[in-house]
Amino acid sequence: MGGLKDELLKAIWHAFTALDLDHSGKVSKSQLKVQDNFDKIEFNRMCWTLCVKKNLTKSPLLITEEDAFKVWVIFNFLSEDKYPLIIVPEEIEYLLKKLTEVMGGGWQQEQFEHYKINFDDSKDGLSVWELIELIGNGQFSKGMDRQTVSMAINEVFNELILDVLKQGYMMKKGHRRKNWTERWFVLKPNIISYYVSEDLKDKKGDILLDENCCVESLPDKDGKKCLFLIKCFDKTFEISASDKKKKQEWIQAIHSTIHLLKLGSPPPHKEARQRRKELRKKLLAEQEELERQMKELQAANENKQQELETVRKKLEEAASRAAEEEKKRLQTQVELQARFSTELEREKLIRQQVEEQVAQKSSELEQYLQRVRELEDMYLKLQEALEDERQARQDEETVRKLQARLLEEESSKRADLEKWHLEQQQAIQATEAEKQGLESERGAKERALQEALAQLERLGREREQALEQYEGVKKKLEMATSKTKSWKDKVAQHEGLIRLIEPGSKNPHLITNWGPAAFTQAELEEREKSWKGKKSTE
Repeated sequence: MGGLKDELLKAIWHAFTALDLDHSGKVSKSQLKVQDNFDKIEFNRMCWTLCVKKNLTKSPLLITEEDAFKVWVIFNFLSEDKYPLIIVPEEIEYLLKKLTEVMGGGWQQEQFEHYKINFDDSKDGLSVWELIELIGNGQFSKGMDRQTVSMAINEVFNELILDVLKQGYMMKKGHRRKNWTERWFVLKPNIISYYVSEDLKDKKGDILLDENCCVESLPDKDGKKCLFLIKCFDKTFEISASDKKKKQEWIQAIHSTIHLLKLGSPPPHKEARQRRKELRKKLLAEQEELERQMKELQAANENKQQELETVRKKLEEAASRAAEEEKKRLQTQVELQARFSTELEREKLIRQQVEEQVAQKSSELEQYLQRVRELEDMYLKLQEALEDERQARQDEETVRKLQARLLEEESSKRADLEKWHLEQQQAIQATEAEKQGLESERGAKERALQEALAQLERLGREREQALEQYEGVKKKLEMATSKTKSWKDKVAQHEGLIRLIEPGSKNPHLITNWGPAAFTQAELEEREKSWKGKKSTE
């Protein structure tokens, strides 16, 4: 993820420089957050659109603007991680070699060395627009047409930017119908995708690679040759290459990819780029260290020369003094003869002292050279210690990746627990809603029951009133009957009528104002019961 952020920051730097929004050349990587489903090609294309019109040369080029965009993205991948961005001659040579190899031409090392000699010493490399112009003017692709150059740029772009390790047409055996179909296969660091054609528009499936996968060669069968098998966790894939060379190349490429997955190493081109950068840093550090040691040696030599110059001046002064003494000796021969032996002894003593000083300085110089050799031995030991430290950092990075994977698993489990908790809350809410519905339905039924009870009470009161009315009517009827009977008795006695007893019904008949009733007392009670029943039902 760190390499991807560096490439995106370089694209942003180009866009900000074109818009004159950032003159310092510094972009903050801590504020850049990259999602897993981020489309870096579309993001690069957006930044390219912002800066291409202002910076791309107006002179005609051998490549199209789309090819120039791919060279621009490759530059962001290969350039140094310092601003303003440049690509050093070593990376330029690497890119031109890959383009020449893809185009099928021979690499002209002498031509590139001549180009490096004429390189401007005032700068350490080329900008992206100078690189596009260098590739577009055809200086290192003479004899190649536009289509060949474009194809080479596209293939290098697929390898370096899209991590395409190998691609090509092969036959694949189906899992259901067992038929053989030609597909365009694309190998990446952890997946093999296969399409209907090389335009990559109609994707048919993926073969997910991990450290448990393996690839095996198969003998020819069913009329198919150059067969090999890819075994994964849950599936196996039978594939037929066009020839034995292609078969061996694909087996070797897939085997190398699985081996890198087992080691947890990046793709070969990214690892090679990192090694080249580390080598350049190491050489630069060694060069700076040698320059520092040379400056120290130069300073020490200057100090020694100053000391020798001081000794020489002393000798010259001594010689001048000796000459003066000689002149005085000639003037005063007697004094000169007397002092000659003294001066001669003194000169011998001075010369002896000078010789001793020279011997001492020679010994110090030898000691200094011995110290320089010791410093060289210490430098070699320091290099070994730095290599041990780099290995320890790699081990630390492996442990850090393992911890990150464990943290991801823990976060996934926590997300599952939160999902289960949310489902339980939703179930509780649904239960509460059902409970409220039942409560409302029970309340409605209770209200209906209360209304039915109230209606029943009202009907009871009406029934009691009807019974009271019936009793009143009955009493009035009895009173009227008794009055009628007494009145008839009085009339019969008054008129002297005597009624004869005639045969009739066993049940006594009722007597009304108009004579015997049409029904008996029992029939009247039966009808009363029927009437009461109808009244209560209503």
